[in-house]
Amino acid sequence: MPIQIPLQGLRVAVTGGTSGLGLALVRGLAAQAARVAFIARTPLAVERTANETGAHGIVGDIARREDIHPISLQILGLLGGLDVLVNNASSLGPVPLALLADTQCEELERALATNLLGPFRLTKALFGALAASAREGRGAVVVNISSDAAVTAYAGWGAYGASKAALRHLTGIWAEEARGEGVALLSLDPSDMDTPLHAVAVPEADPTTLKRPEDAAAGIIAAIRAALAANISVELQP
Repeated sequence: MPIQIPLQGLRVAVTGGTSGLGLALVRGLAAQAARVAFIARTPLAVERTANETGAHGIVGDIARREDIHPISLQILGLLGGLDVLVNNASSLGPVPLALLADTQCEELERALATNLLGPFRLTKALFGALAASAREGRGAVVVNISSDAAVTAYAGWGAYGASKAALRHLTGIWAEEARGEGVALLSLDPSDMDTPLHAVAVPEADPTTLKRPEDAAAGIIAAIRAALAANISVELQP
């Protein structure tokens, strides 16, 4: 039987935590007594989610280089360290989706800033805290949310797909490099979900054919448990 790692006291940060998969992750983790800090750009949505879940809300934009340091300081200050980082916030780039020949350079830059540079900068800023958690025997995991668009060339998804493909490969390289530090890095594709982002990208999609964010979040939490179980040596404390 797989080891069941308790989530009580687990220190988790989630980007894009006020809608879709991010909100489902915040709800699911908080419901199991994890200590959660989430990041999103809209103050009212952050306040609403914090009040609902009891998680710590941080207003910030991971696509902005100048926001990364304040965000990381708030995460560590609120949680007293970090065991798990979920880089979930995503940008489609041009909306509606456009062919690459019709995509503006600024739209591609926006997708790269949110989907690649943001996770890279935030992980880099928090890597020391994650490595410290691993040394303490708590385990440490970084989850980068990917997509099938990272491996399949879909027409019209150029900015999103290219940025997610880069994130997927970045994750694989960093996973190899961080193995000796005890930090696990995972690239996880939650599949097509009934989320606001998907509704903007494919407005004609039938929501009944899509995965519920809550179900996708449960799968990601299970993957986090499995990654922690591979390295953890002490029980988490509240």
